Amino acid sequence: MALPQVLERIQAAARRAGRDPGAIRLVAVTKGHPPQEIQDKVLRYGHFPLGESRVQEALPKMAAFPGLEWHLIGPLQRNKVKFCSGFRLIHSLDSLKLAEYMSKKAREMGHTFRVLVEVNLSLEPQKHGFLESQLTHALPRIREMEGLEVQGLMTIAPYTEKPQTVRPIFAQLSRLADRFDLPERSMGMSGDFEVAVEEGATLVRIGRALFE
Repeated sequence: MALPQVLERIQAAARRAGRDPGAIRLVAVTKGHPPQEIQDKVLRYGHFPLGESRVQEALPKMAAFPGLEWHLIGPLQRNKVKFCSGFRLIHSLDSLKLAEYMSKKAREMGHTFRVLVEVNLSLEPQKHGFLESQLTHALPRIREMEGLEVQGLMTIAPYTEKPQTVRPIFAQLSRLADRFDLPERSMGMSGDFEVAVEEGATLVRIGRALFE
């Protein structure tokens, strides 16, 4: 599916939900794809935020496309934090220990990291993130940390052939974002982004659908 068709589906989902289509941004997930393919499949249609899962894979691509907006969408290891100043947004702040370390490095670097707090709403043990029950304690602490600017929440729904089955997870993330007065909701991927948009996503992370 070409990127314009994905955008049309995002816009149609927004309209079905009575939302402004301009309130949703597509993050093109470029992990595993070389610069020429990124140019052909994404950048030929305009400048979109580009999402990478691994810092070490992102850095040479960031050098190849200077001036573009890059997001880190995968788990962040503490030893890679010092290389993350070029990311506009980090979607995967998943623990207090990581937040404390990022705050420490931010102070050393004279930098502010813009972050989303990852929430494990599916309760799958292999997934990263805070449990919903932990947010009341953790979020205020993170928001007070120097060098961190919390923009919103992120979640990853379980893989399913039936996107409607994960609608409650997306609705739950939106409710949490409202509860904590956070504007950004990063949720929805290639198989379920339309449902995520209907439930309030502001950022959808789409890779496979763009590069098939």
